[in-house]
Amino acid sequence: MTTPSRRERLLNRRILLCILTGFSSGLPLFVLISLLTAWLREGGVDLKAIGLLALVQFPYIWKFAWAPLCDRYGLGLRLGRRRGWMLVSQLALLASIPLFGWLSPQPDLPAISALAVAVAFFSATQDIAIDAFRRELLRDEEQGLGNVVHVNAYKIAGLVPGSLSLILADHLAWQAVYPITALFMLPGLLMTLLVEEPPASVRAPASLRQAVVEPFREFIGRQGWTSALAVLAFIFFYKLGDSMATSLATPFYLDMGYSKTEIGMIAKNAGLWPNVVGGILGGIWMMRLGLNRALWVFGVLQALVILGFAWLATAGHTLAGLAAVIGAEAFGVGLGTAAFVAFTANATHPAYTATQFALFTSLAATPRTLANAFTGFLVEGGDIGLGGITLLHVEALGWERFFLACFGAALPGMLLLFKVAPWADRRPA
Repeated sequence: MTTPSRRERLLNRRILLCILTGFSSGLPLFVLISLLTAWLREGGVDLKAIGLLALVQFPYIWKFAWAPLCDRYGLGLRLGRRRGWMLVSQLALLASIPLFGWLSPQPDLPAISALAVAVAFFSATQDIAIDAFRRELLRDEEQGLGNVVHVNAYKIAGLVPGSLSLILADHLAWQAVYPITALFMLPGLLMTLLVEEPPASVRAPASLRQAVVEPFREFIGRQGWTSALAVLAFIFFYKLGDSMATSLATPFYLDMGYSKTEIGMIAKNAGLWPNVVGGILGGIWMMRLGLNRALWVFGVLQALVILGFAWLATAGHTLAGLAAVIGAEAFGVGLGTAAFVAFTANATHPAYTATQFALFTSLAATPRTLANAFTGFLVEGGDIGLGGITLLHVEALGWERFFLACFGAALPGMLLLFKVAPWADRRPA
């Protein structure tokens, strides 16, 4: 028997399946953060309300709470635990996303918020199942390449709601745009039906208590309380500045006078491919730098490119400037994401991948959901209150100073590197 070549071991059916897992996982999130925000802004909803709508994405934060249920129980569909949860969540997304088109931005905002929560819940559940499916599908030597393929397909999925759907919205009614967007869930759904359940998924936890308790006990025991808290804080803060800067990206472009077609054709495409290239080069450069030094170098670049948005806020309508700034920011973020994903994987124990990975990705999603909810107030100013009582008055920063504040928000994550990833520690990627 001939030994398979390195190319044959890596470029195989399992790696190709990661394209579909990444695309299916990324599409609903980009519907919420790109398409939904553009639709609401065009419909006259103010930035403060759009920013607060980020709170409906809280299922991405709390998905670790029901990840043990997905680990412990199947759904009786004879598809296995992973594919069963994948199929149910994908069918729910295919049915719920088109419903946005039958609502109106201002009068139906409460219903839109409730629907967005449902979409986020179905999407987060799909992520839990897909992350576990991918971890069990890939062999050890395929994990690196498989995760790079998954992440890049995840980003490419953003082209549908962030580019194609925006272009269609200039020519079609929103009642048609949302169903067309939802149809792009079909490739992932067909994959779920046609592939086989990974053999490793047969080994379910013996009890719900084991599925809930052991992943957290193992993580704390391995790291110690001080280091564990530092790791969790780092996962929260490392992408905070970038997450805030891009949370209102589409409304920012619209406020700067760019049409939806210009945003779809230039801004989204100029951001995607440099991001993909940055992720690939980041993986290559990490092999030379080591993981810790890559976190430092890529983190600095990831923070610096945010300043390009501050310049764009004062530059006027310039398509070349827009493409250059978005491309530079996307490249820097691609580098930072490559190192960040490697760090997260390194912090996960193989025996408890599903629940621990859900915990880490939940923390990474927290800035996008909580901090971003108040970015509209930072730009436009206003009173934050509860029950008619003003708790905090926020002075308007405007777009330029807002992006400078986003740059400042990137600094705590860099400072935590002294604890979690010292420069002198040449940890391999």
